[in-house]
Amino acid sequence: MKRSALMKTSALPRLPVRASAAALAALCASACSFGPSGEPPAIPNPAHYGIDAQPTQTVAAQGVAQQFVVGAQPVPQWWTQFDSPALDALVEEGLANSPNLASADHSLQAAREQLRGQIGSTLLPTVDAIGTAQRQRAPGIPQLGVDKLEYNLFAGLVEVRYSFDLFGATRLNNAALASRVNLQAFQFEAARRALAANIVTSAVGIATLHAQIDTTQQLIAIANAQADDLQKRYALGAVSRTDLLNAQQSAAALATNLPGLQQQAAALRHALAVLLGRTPDQAPADLDLASFHLPQQVPVVVPSDLLKTRPDIEAAGAALIAASADVGAATAQMFPSITLSAGIGQGGFSWPVATSGVGALWAIGASLTQPIFHGGALLAQRRAALQSYDAANASYKQTVLAAFQDVADRLAALEHDAQALDSAGTSAQTAQGVYDDTNARYKLGAVPYYAVRQSEQQWRNASLDAIRYRGARLSDTAALFQAMGNPPTDGGTKAASATTSTP
Repeated sequence: MKRSALMKTSALPRLPVRASAAALAALCASACSFGPSGEPPAIPNPAHYGIDAQPTQTVAAQGVAQQFVVGAQPVPQWWTQFDSPALDALVEEGLANSPNLASADHSLQAAREQLRGQIGSTLLPTVDAIGTAQRQRAPGIPQLGVDKLEYNLFAGLVEVRYSFDLFGATRLNNAALASRVNLQAFQFEAARRALAANIVTSAVGIATLHAQIDTTQQLIAIANAQADDLQKRYALGAVSRTDLLNAQQSAAALATNLPGLQQQAAALRHALAVLLGRTPDQAPADLDLASFHLPQQVPVVVPSDLLKTRPDIEAAGAALIAASADVGAATAQMFPSITLSAGIGQGGFSWPVATSGVGALWAIGASLTQPIFHGGALLAQRRAALQSYDAANASYKQTVLAAFQDVADRLAALEHDAQALDSAGTSAQTAQGVYDDTNARYKLGAVPYYAVRQSEQQWRNASLDAIRYRGARLSDTAALFQAMGNPPTDGGTKAASATTSTP
């Protein structure tokens, strides 16, 4: 519904209180128009996510070219695509034991129970049993010679009360709460998927860091051996002191890199342990970087379908529906409400009288309430609800745009990771060939041994780059799987909306 049409409904409460029955019936039927429809705003449908057209596959890096399967459905348990049983076990452990996830789950269940309670208390009559027993004293009547009045009062009754939801205020409030329960359900699913992604990227990060640590330790050992060799040659006068100091400085500089890598690995191990619901001292064993299999096919949901697969977008949609229902409820509050009440019981000034036939009590009544003047509060509440709806509408658009950006960034990262890994892998392979040739020439006596060490240093340095880009490629693949969301379903987290409906 357009904003101009929404504002026109503010004139409805100004109808005379003595409106005819036909007009009242028409107003009851128009409850659906009290608020906006809650439909998501129109979103551009781009042909592809990024600036450039979507490639069909990445370049081949280390013999693997990843294919982007456009239009494929997301993979629910995408972490199994890395073909690592140890990684699968870590993810399953985290999903089962994470305190954060358990807290979110309990909060969701509490919200569902609150919704059931609100629906039961607002759509069904309330029945209460009331019992009283009092001893009272009242001022006397001197003119009649009565100094004081003291008496007992006994009463017991069953009271039934029901309010008619003529203009949908109750149903709209229930619909708003149901949508907020759905919002929590979508947020829970997003948290669950984020937890799985964090476990995978942490495990990959630890494996990458340990591979870098191993290679750095080898480089330090080579540099130290080179410095020791130059120390001996300097003692013989074969090299200058500058050459010796340069070698020692290079070895020391390499050694300074090691503590930083070890600290990063330790921090990631501690973080992974907490993600799994363990204490940091119980961190799991590290996985080998070579144990991860890079998925060769990655699903790429088309932009129009991404709106139905991303939990964060669905959460924004649920918030929009809730805001729409709030507008309708705020509007309905300005219209009349009718409440019926009835009670039956026994009462009297003594227990025998209260339990006898003469103590029978009953009451039946109806009340009609029409708001007339509330200091502008009702109109202000409606205007506030409209502003909240506009904010939810803008938030939905921003969530969709951010999701498009997320996917575009992940796709670009995978392409660039493959290009960088291809170059780094070629460099490492070439450097290893130089090392092998130099080592063979040394065995023939054609070159000195320090030349072998220098070629090995170049090879190990080139290997460090290849390790980093291999880890980045694995992590960005996990991030892209995560960005695709869940396959769309008709049930599941949307079950709360079935418990009530917007009129």
